[in-house]
Amino acid sequence: MPRLPQIDPATATGKAAEQLAEAQKAMGSVPNLIKVLANSPAAVKGYLALNGALAAGALPHAVRERLSILTAELNGCGYCLSAHTFIGGEFAGIDAAELAAAREGRSSDPHIEALLALTRSVVEQRGRGGEQAVAAARAAGVTDAEITEVVANVALNILTNYVNELAGTDVDFPVVAPHAH
Repeated sequence: MPRLPQIDPATATGKAAEQLAEAQKAMGSVPNLIKVLANSPAAVKGYLALNGALAAGALPHAVRERLSILTAELNGCGYCLSAHTFIGGEFAGIDAAELAAAREGRSSDPHIEALLALTRSVVEQRGRGGEQAVAAARAAGVTDAEITEVVANVALNILTNYVNELAGTDVDFPVVAPHAH
């Protein structure tokens, strides 16, 4: 049962209505995550701004979806795991084998696997161990822009993972349950 309300775009007023309309325009629909974030219009605005900025960054959509899948898996967030598995398959063109591999921090593409290894390090070590993590990423050909954007994507995903877990957000995607960790 949800612990925070999902603000209905049809009845929202004020800044919440503005942010929900912006989300509708940017995303094509308003997922339950955004309806929960609308409890704070500033949170929706911040989420949309960082998400939009990263969409124009060095990491392609299909890579960002894989990072999101791994972060959700590591944090045990069923909402985000479900959302990014669906989005990754339907909109980013990631096949089922690669979606499953992302949950384990693997990929058939060595560069993507290096990005996933860095993601795992950032999430599990909370940014510590940077010397080793950065050296390993660079040795695999990961650029400084990509390294920086991995951290930014992890931060964005931790925001959504934690909000969804705290709020008990209803999953509005085909459900994918995190593995037991």
